Amino acid sequence: MMTKNNSYSVPHIQDTRLDQEQDHVIGADDNTDGAGCCGWLLYIFSILIIIVTLPFSLIFCIKVVQEYERAVIFRLGRLPSGGAKGPGIFFIIPCIESYTKIDLRTVSFDVPPQEVLTKDSVTVSVDAVVYYRVSNPTVSVANVENAHHSTRLLAQTTLRNILGTKNMSEILSDRESISQGMQSTLDDATDRWGIKVERVEIKDVRLPVQLQRAMAAEAEAAREARAKVIAAEGEQKASRALKEAADVMSNSSAALQLRYLQTLSSISSEKNSTIVFPLPIDILKCFMEKK
Repeated sequence: MMTKNNSYSVPHIQDTRLDQEQDHVIGADDNTDGAGCCGWLLYIFSILIIIVTLPFSLIFCIKVVQEYERAVIFRLGRLPSGGAKGPGIFFIIPCIESYTKIDLRTVSFDVPPQEVLTKDSVTVSVDAVVYYRVSNPTVSVANVENAHHSTRLLAQTTLRNILGTKNMSEILSDRESISQGMQSTLDDATDRWGIKVERVEIKDVRLPVQLQRAMAAEAEAAREARAKVIAAEGEQKASRALKEAADVMSNSSAALQLRYLQTLSSISSEKNSTIVFPLPIDILKCFMEKK
């Protein structure tokens, strides 16, 4: 569905650059239509054949390209003025002209997992996905033999080069900056090929099994250490609270008796059982003083 939506938006973006396509073509000059006397003779001869064989010749002369496509025409091996044709109907001369359809929709491909040695000498396997589109149809045909294949190969080498300058912790925690750096590098390199890299995403980072176990053991030890520190802090706070409560009760015998009665009440509310409590000394002191 994503590529379907892009088929209606991308061509409008490209229309502003179609007039300047030949400026970026390797070997292009101002005399792109100059084919010499032989070229003119072939041109006139082809037109005569088309006229003689009408209307059957129209089957081979009239071509149609979709909204998301462009047609790059070569006339006797040269690029005629006007840039790529389309969308819609266009006319070619079969004997002296040939054309190539270029899809302008966004294309995605998976970068195969790359075994990379990081800056801190750790071997990791990383794969990514790249989204790109053809921004200049004429340049993508004239400047590179296979723009799509070249972009895929360049993405693999760029991923290896960028990851080789990062530590393992940076690869695991800072994927967004790696993706942005890879996109910028690819976009600069593929501009001469008529390719626009729109997005790069790191899919997965796989570590060796032994390293995963070591990291898991390290994380578990760190969690246990934090748990012990938290438990020790809780014991310390609880002991301070008990000491403060003991100090308050030692200054008031009534508070101690109330606490004693509260304990008896909480025990009596539970299951029926016989519990023997020692008689508080404070109660006996009253009788001793009377005697």
